[in-house]
Amino acid sequence: MTFIVTGGAGFIGSTLVDRLLADGQQVAVIDNLASGNLDNLRSAREHGGALSFHEIDVRSGELPALFASIQPEVVFHLAAQADVRVSVARPLFDAEVNVLGGLNVIESGRLAGARKIVVASSGGTIYGEPAPEALPVDESHPQHPVSPYGVAKKVTDDYLFAMAALHGLEHASMALANVYGPRQDPHGEAGVVAIFAGRLLAGEPCTIFGNGNQTRDFVFVNDVVDAFCRGAEAGSGVYNIGTGVETSVNELYASMAAAAGVESPAVHAEPRVGELSRSALNPGRAVNELRWSPRTSLDDGSVAVLDWFRAKG
Repeated sequence: MTFIVTGGAGFIGSTLVDRLLADGQQVAVIDNLASGNLDNLRSAREHGGALSFHEIDVRSGELPALFASIQPEVVFHLAAQADVRVSVARPLFDAEVNVLGGLNVIESGRLAGARKIVVASSGGTIYGEPAPEALPVDESHPQHPVSPYGVAKKVTDDYLFAMAALHGLEHASMALANVYGPRQDPHGEAGVVAIFAGRLLAGEPCTIFGNGNQTRDFVFVNDVVDAFCRGAEAGSGVYNIGTGVETSVNELYASMAAAAGVESPAVHAEPRVGELSRSALNPGRAVNELRWSPRTSLDDGSVAVLDWFRAKG
């Protein structure tokens, strides 16, 4: 089988590419390298002709012809402008990449005869600010995003639904919790696990914004990739991909500091404006329909991240 992975040189995308190649598939990576890194594809290149790389933006008018030449069975769309803060400061740019770029990928896949489109959505933003009693949030919760990034993700899901109704295009949208794991960049719009790992191993203080009692649902990248692969074969619609477990930033820091052999406490700073106080996703639909469940504990996953940073030097 032939697959396209947009954003395939990124943190999650490259991990997905490795999984597909290990399963014996043909993979075409599409990435403009704005945030992706070719180093992430180093192990993938060992598969030779099973991998092809195309440096192109998902907004490009050349995308349909490229898809037609590849003729993918399934398209995994992970390319994105992924920084919520950028979406607030530059909503038009965010829409160009995440809405128009996403639609270009969907339409290019449809015209090329793809059987299914599987996209990375954002469980942390499409549901807006759920009440604490609604946690962990399931897919029936109203989608009222409060950031342009979340709006763009919701719109992409709406386009997928419309394309299914109009053209019978199969689709699955993975509403991701807070994904972490090896290859995550500790700079920019990085996850807190990568940030803590980089600073702990460098002997630098870690900053916690606010009192640290805010919670997140941390899900390991290999588990997320497994969900994408299962979504390519079964199911349709939106699937929450998380653990359903809330972990406070204070708890995360204590666990990671102990694993890194660091006794120094974190430094607290003023809370970030607009930051969610609590977040968790109910993955029950993915469990029932995709036969998926998260297998990696946060302790084990955090150690894997620390080990990766150590090996990277």
